[in-house]
Amino acid sequence: MPTMHHLELRPSLPPALSRLNELAGNLYYSRSRAVRDLFDRIDADTWVQVEGNPVRFLQLVPQARLDQAAGDSAFLAELAAVWREFEVHCSDERMDVLEPVINPQETVAYFCAEFGFHESLPIYSGGLGILAGDHCKAASDLGVPLVGVGLLYRQGYFQQCIDADGRQHARFEDLDFSHLPVRPATRDEQPVYVTLEFPGRVVTAQVWEARVGRVSVYLLDTDVVENTAADREITHRLYGGDRRRRLEQEVLLGVGGVRALRALGITPSAWHINEGHAAFSILERVRELTADGLPFDPALNAVAAATLFTTHTPVPAGHDTFAREWVEAYWQPHLPTLGIDGSRLLALGADPAHDGKHFNMTALALHGSRQHNGVSRVHGGVAAQMSQAFWPEVPAEENPLTHVTNGVHVETFLNRDLTRLFDANRRDWRDHLHEAGIGELVQNTEPSRLWSMHLSAKTHLVNDLKARLERQTKRFGQGHVRLKQRCRVLDQPVDEFLLVGFARRFATYKRAALLFHDRERLARLIETSPRPLVFVFAGKAHPADQPGQALLQTIHELSGEPRFAGHVLLIEGYDMGLARRLVAGCDVWLNTPEYPMEASGTSGQKAGVNGVLNLSVADGWWAEGHDHQKGVANGWSLLPTPESAERDDREADDLLTLLETEVIPLFDRRQAPATSDTKGLPVEWIAWQRHAIATILPRFNASRMVRDYAERHYRRAIDAGRLLARDNYRAAVERAEFEQALAAYWAGVQGKVLSVPGSAMQQGESLIIEIETTTPGLPPHWLRCEAVLGDGASRRVIVGELVESVDEQARGRHRIELPGDLAGEVDYRLRVVPTHETLLHPYELGRMLWL
Repeated sequence: MPTMHHLELRPSLPPALSRLNELAGNLYYSRSRAVRDLFDRIDADTWVQVEGNPVRFLQLVPQARLDQAAGDSAFLAELAAVWREFEVHCSDERMDVLEPVINPQETVAYFCAEFGFHESLPIYSGGLGILAGDHCKAASDLGVPLVGVGLLYRQGYFQQCIDADGRQHARFEDLDFSHLPVRPATRDEQPVYVTLEFPGRVVTAQVWEARVGRVSVYLLDTDVVENTAADREITHRLYGGDRRRRLEQEVLLGVGGVRALRALGITPSAWHINEGHAAFSILERVRELTADGLPFDPALNAVAAATLFTTHTPVPAGHDTFAREWVEAYWQPHLPTLGIDGSRLLALGADPAHDGKHFNMTALALHGSRQHNGVSRVHGGVAAQMSQAFWPEVPAEENPLTHVTNGVHVETFLNRDLTRLFDANRRDWRDHLHEAGIGELVQNTEPSRLWSMHLSAKTHLVNDLKARLERQTKRFGQGHVRLKQRCRVLDQPVDEFLLVGFARRFATYKRAALLFHDRERLARLIETSPRPLVFVFAGKAHPADQPGQALLQTIHELSGEPRFAGHVLLIEGYDMGLARRLVAGCDVWLNTPEYPMEASGTSGQKAGVNGVLNLSVADGWWAEGHDHQKGVANGWSLLPTPESAERDDREADDLLTLLETEVIPLFDRRQAPATSDTKGLPVEWIAWQRHAIATILPRFNASRMVRDYAERHYRRAIDAGRLLARDNYRAAVERAEFEQALAAYWAGVQGKVLSVPGSAMQQGESLIIEIETTTPGLPPHWLRCEAVLGDGASRRVIVGELVESVDEQARGRHRIELPGDLAGEVDYRLRVVPTHETLLHPYELGRMLWL
């Protein structure tokens, strides 16, 4: 058989189109439909061929199409308009929304193991990566001086193929970096490399840069000639390889990431660790300070003060752990510089609630940061309970683990027609997403127009689903009749059938098959529904997750049963492109996690801002987001039932009941048509869609999220980091001495109640409590007395003041004045806690003495 030769002939970009190069090389295109439309307009066939990758488009598009566009005055005018918007967005002179909070010289370093900007840069696996991408985009929108740090994987995450038996096959393909919107990072026009000391050898990594509007994301790659074949594989595959390879990836991300920023001349003022994968960055920053002569404890305090840690995992098994001897081996060369021994190193990764046989990356992140958060109100509470052992004397609801609820980058996921509507109603809407009034963008839009926009997005989705089903059917070796069965509902008018979407990672706790818990009842519902029903499922199971893959196979098998054929669809190849079409084109977005396992979940937010109604268990963000008022809601909420063997039975019953009695009837109700030529509108459904946009858009967008991080956390991290670094780290040394004294003497702290108000007092009378504290070794001003009124969510903490101090005797008298607005019966408790000027949370030290 003759050898097949490959030849790629690339076109030359006409001078009139030169700006397309920069537009293709900046991931601004991932959020700007106007930029993507430029490439589609030049040559739609090539745009489809390259799957929306503008870098690859400019390498493969026929020269004739470029020449034609260069001579098209209308196209050049459109290019000029898009370029002006891009320039304004990226301009250093643009008014930064958050400049009063963070000035341009105060860089925030944002570490994450994956970033999901667009399907053309497949270095993400799921929600964590998409969130990180949205975080960077919103930072660019707001003018937050943020830099991202991650890894550039040669294969990224896998491409999914489902065979005729429903088995998932993971297909891995090496990426050609020249086809991607990345470029080698340079300093003084020279490429940047960093080296790391691994056991028995040195590993080199090249640093690459991805531009995301005004934000740079730096990605490390070990596939360089200086490394051995094994070390070139470290960044080969996202979450791939064995546990040792995973450890090496996390050492590279944390240690190499810090060194990359130093090599680029970037000195962050605050550090944000997004999940525990990058926690080794803490040790590397401590090592830098100890190498300059600062003792380990003050160095750790200085680093922790400027560090924020975000956790996304609501179960202990989801946190990375490694063999203690492995971690010690990778850090052994640095222990002399750090000034600690192996036992102290391993203590930083010890989780007090577990056996201590492994080094826990979440523990390291908590020990090395002073601010910590979950990603929804529910998850913040769960994470606080999970981490209670780190602050053993503090009630979980008062410990330092708080929450910032996730949000989505609206412009990335908003459908085309709604984007145009928002632009027409308020040109600067992107700068005001945090304002409650932004929901009014759809209030005055005619119902018929909103419905028409939704049907346009739904049609686009349905056409894509039918094309994908056709490709799957052909690959299965099946004929036209089987394809027709699968598309028999999709072939009907799109306003007639109810399209319910479920698309996410196929982990078992997400319960993709809950809908099928009572298959006979579901079949009857499908048969008797006044409107046809379609349930479309998409998502990947991790290649090592056999139960998740079994779920996929179950749904595939059900989709082939005659009673479900055409009504249940399983679509392969889930990625950001398909996700954008699903969240815009479905009528209902289904989410059925096992409470409280959904840390946040953002796909429902993407659906909601498009007017898609959520049908979800009240977990993650939806516990905050569901809104019902005056007969109009933004979706339906399934209240979680207590954990038991019957939980799935009860919640599946509630799900089908809601579908049968509320969702389908609401969709079915149509206004009488004005003429015989017009169709009736689902006016009530449209009112719910309007309410979904109005209530979800301002509260669950990434701009609000990044604003919350900036105002609540980044500013405090910057200020705390500066405080501890001032005067040659004087405050960091004092903080270390304070903690050492606390560890030595806290057990001897005593509190004596000197006086309390009488058991019955007149309202408005002075209510004074006096407490005396004594302890050896701790001066009185290091202690604070508090009165805790009530319990649970109604708790109020009244902080006292030190009114007399005798340092020589370590004795202090504290005075608490209860507020004058108290009425009726009041229960209160008294306690003593340590205090120091460097605390970012009043109870971060985990010490609390109840009197």
